[in-house]
Amino acid sequence: MSANDVIAEGASTYRPMGSSITPFEYAGWRRENLAAKESAYLGTSLHGGSPVYDVAGPDALEFLRSVCINSFKNFEVGQIRHAVMCNDEGQILTDGVIARIDEETFRSYWLAPVLEYRVLHTDLDVTGVDQSANEFFFQLAGPRSLEILEKAAQEDLHDIRFGRHRMTSIAGASVRVIRLGMAGTLAYELHGDMADTEPVYAAIMDAGQDYGLVKQGRVSYLMQHTESGFPNINLHYPLPWYEDEALGAFFDTRPQSNFFNKYRDLKGSVGDNLDVRFVTPYKVGWGKMVDFNHDFIGKEALMREAAEDRWATVTLVWNEEDLADIYASQFRGREVEPYDPIDSRPVDLYFNPYDADGWAYHADWVLANGEQIGTSVMRTHSVYYRRMISIGFIDKRYGAEGTELKVLWGEPGHRQKEVRVTVGRYPYLDLPNNNAIDVETIPRFSFEAARVSVS
Repeated sequence: MSANDVIAEGASTYRPMGSSITPFEYAGWRRENLAAKESAYLGTSLHGGSPVYDVAGPDALEFLRSVCINSFKNFEVGQIRHAVMCNDEGQILTDGVIARIDEETFRSYWLAPVLEYRVLHTDLDVTGVDQSANEFFFQLAGPRSLEILEKAAQEDLHDIRFGRHRMTSIAGASVRVIRLGMAGTLAYELHGDMADTEPVYAAIMDAGQDYGLVKQGRVSYLMQHTESGFPNINLHYPLPWYEDEALGAFFDTRPQSNFFNKYRDLKGSVGDNLDVRFVTPYKVGWGKMVDFNHDFIGKEALMREAAEDRWATVTLVWNEEDLADIYASQFRGREVEPYDPIDSRPVDLYFNPYDADGWAYHADWVLANGEQIGTSVMRTHSVYYRRMISIGFIDKRYGAEGTELKVLWGEPGHRQKEVRVTVGRYPYLDLPNNNAIDVETIPRFSFEAARVSVS
C-alpha cells in the first residue's frame, strides 16, 4: 500500500484533498479525543499540508528577531521556540514553531508564507528554502506515547525534554522527535523524509498495539485547542493577510497556502466585523512573549496595547439548560423558528473545504449586562469533562473565574438566544501538562526483552 493508503486505512469519514485523503474520523471523535488522556493517538492532520520553511545564514537569528515579537534569547541548537509574527497594527499574521537545527539553520512550521515574504524583503544575509513537500509530520500524544515511541525506535528517549528535539531512527529511517503537541498532555511531533512516511507510520502503529494506540482524525485534532487553552490561527481567528495589498499579492502566488484567508465565511453573531475577529498577542494571552528590547514589526502598536492592559483570555463554560433549549427548538413544529443548530458539530468548525464561501470562522458576542465585552470562539464539546466550552477574548474586568456572562448565539438576521456562560479555569484541561510531566515516572521500554523475543 502507498503511504496515503496506510494513513487512510480504517477511516470512517474522510475528504479527498488534492491527491491525498484527509481522514476526519476513524473510531469516532469521542474515542479519539479521550485517547489523549487515557492511552495515545497517532495523528496526521498536519501531514502534507503544513508550511515547513528553513531560514539559514549568518544573519538568520537577527532576521528572526526583526520579524517576530520574540527575543529568542538563549536559543540553543536542539531547542524549539513558539514564534509570533505581526503586522504594523500589532495584529497576528501567523504563529508557529521554530526548531534550531544548527548554528545557522532554523526550521519553521506554519510561519510561511509570511516568513517567506519577509525573507524576500530583507537586506540581511539569509536564505529561505521551502521544505513543505519534503517532510512528513506526525503527532503522537497521550500518557502512553513515550512508551510507544521508544518501542518503535528501540531507543531510550526519556532525555528529550519539553521544547527540545533530537534525531532517532524508526524503521531504518531518520526521524526528528520534538516534545511538543496540542493535546495538553504528554505529546511528541515526528518529522522525517517524506519518502519514509509509510514505514515510519506503520512501525509506530505496530508498536502501539499493546498500549491502546488509536488513529486520530481531523475532527478530534481540532477539538483539542480550546480545552488545552491554545488559541490557534485559522481556527479561533482569521489572519489579516489580504488587508495588506502587497502581502495579498504575494500570497496569491502561493495558492497552496492562502486558502484559509483568501476567502472567509464569517459565522456567528459577530457577523462580518473583521476588526473584532483579528487578534493581537495581548488579546489571546501571549503578552508575556512580547520582548520590547528589540525592534520588530508591530512594536509601536503593541507598546500602546500593553499600556492599555485591557484583555483577559478565559474559558467560558456553557449552561446545559440553554444548550438543550437550542437543540429542542428544532422539534417544536414549523410554526416556531428554530435557533441555529448547535448539535451538528462537536466543535465550531465547518468541515467543507469546497464551500464556495471559503473557510469558516465562528465568533459570537460575549455580553455583560447587555454590553458587548468581547468574543467567544471555537465552542467545543469537551468529552472528558462532559461540558460545552469555548475560549473568550474579553474585557479583563469580567475575567475572574466564576463570573457569570452570556454568549449571543445565532447569526445576524436569525433567531438569537443569550446563552448563560460562566468563566472557568484557563486552560480548562487540568491534567498534568506536557511541560511539567516528569517522564522519569514512565517505564523505559525493555530493550533487552525485545532483543530476546526477536532472537
